Amino acid sequence: MTPKAVIFDCDGVLVDSEEIAFDLLASDLATYGLNLPRATLEKELIGLTLAGVAAKARTLGADLPEAWVNDFYASLYARLEQGAPLVPGVLTVLDALDAAKIPYAIGSNGSPRKMQITLGQHTGLIDRFGGRIFSGQDMPRPKPFPDVFLHAARAMAVDPATCVVIEDSPTGARAARAAGMRCMGYAPHHTAGLLAEGADPFTSMFDLPRLLGLI
Repeated sequence: MTPKAVIFDCDGVLVDSEEIAFDLLASDLATYGLNLPRATLEKELIGLTLAGVAAKARTLGADLPEAWVNDFYASLYARLEQGAPLVPGVLTVLDALDAAKIPYAIGSNGSPRKMQITLGQHTGLIDRFGGRIFSGQDMPRPKPFPDVFLHAARAMAVDPATCVVIEDSPTGARAARAAGMRCMGYAPHHTAGLLAEGADPFTSMFDLPRLLGLI
């Protein structure tokens, strides 16, 4: 069934920034005593806010200083300003939604500044969302709680049950399920975690217009 609205995660869904962030994160956490395989870090930390990452990393053995979140954000912003490419096929998806007159929004656990940095590198992209760019960090509760997705649905004046969420993390898929929304899981490399949270996986953004019933 074609959705009445679509809500996108940002990192790893619209902008190909997850690899950049995890490369930096793995290196940084190693300096604080947490040396884990990259795959393990992604499994444990993907989709969390940075405050959530810090809390989880400490339980895993990282000796992080009190100011770690702010310090890491500064390093991450500087790195992302050097370039964060779009996920291939994203503009094709947005064009198809525009042609079908289906509204769309962003619901991310990333900070507002982070999204401004990554999305703002691509001319006209922020404007296409018409102010509907929302951070879980501005909500009472971030993902895996549904607050940011429900807020986005209200902003678009649509029933949550008629929305589709596009996510790449189990945390986000869990939030979509809690919001009563169908979740399409963008999983070019791994699907198990998304499947476990009830998402419908796909591997290429170029396939999404067809999967959403837009073409």
